[in-house]
Amino acid sequence: MSVRATALQIATKAGMLLGALFVFTILLAALPAHRPPAEAAPSQESTTQAPDVDHSSMPGMDMSDEHASEKAAVHDMTQAHHDAHSQHMTMTTMRAQTPEDVQRANEIVAQLRAGIEKYRDYHAALNDGFRIFLPNVPQREYHFTNYRNGFLEALTFDPARPTSLLYKQTSTSYELVGAMYTMPKGASEDQLNARVPLSIAMWHLHTNLCMPPRAQLRNADWTKFGLKGSITTQDACDAAGGRFRPSIFGWMVHVYPYEDSLDHIFAIHHHMD
Repeated sequence: MSVRATALQIATKAGMLLGALFVFTILLAALPAHRPPAEAAPSQESTTQAPDVDHSSMPGMDMSDEHASEKAAVHDMTQAHHDAHSQHMTMTTMRAQTPEDVQRANEIVAQLRAGIEKYRDYHAALNDGFRIFLPNVPQREYHFTNYRNGFLEALTFDPARPTSLLYKQTSTSYELVGAMYTMPKGASEDQLNARVPLSIAMWHLHTNLCMPPRAQLRNADWTKFGLKGSITTQDACDAAGGRFRPSIFGWMVHVYPYEDSLDHIFAIHHHMD
């Protein structure tokens, strides 16, 4: 085959690959789980904002129905993070720990620390494309999410490039305490283990969500619906007239790299809460 023909063949394959990636990106962006963030309107529910932090200038997440985004349900989700035994949370099974796992975990922590050091100033995170999730809803821990990083996380793993940064609100600003890695909800435990050892960390997935009928959102009984509700099955949700989601978002794992032990670093939530 001539050099010209070979070059033409390579160029054609490259064009096809770029075209496929472009189409895939557009389709992914169209899914509720990957919509780009939209400007958040001021919320009347916000009562504990930091005095010197201007939340109104921070973009919030586009909260779509398909992604269980009604504010009450997502607010429940932020609290559900703190209950590892929730019926609405699936956890990975812990594996036997090996010296190799410990070494790999420590390497992940070192790379993460180096990668997010500049984000101790939350303004740097905003400037680099991280968007605060529900800025006007009081939370124990705020997720600043980079949707580009989340897309890349589905394809490759870079410990220095987390999907989200985790901040605690102070009286005047935000304090960086950790980060979150993600994987698609269809990932197997072996795939999750290849990212972060399952003998060190427990990945979690939010599951069994029953949303109330749309017409009842404002007056819904949240003891039954949402991620803290009693309804956990499709049949029970159907009987209540709700909308069932077997799982929402994707697999997540929190990492708190400034803690003093792997148990605290790879905890479900910040142990100082």
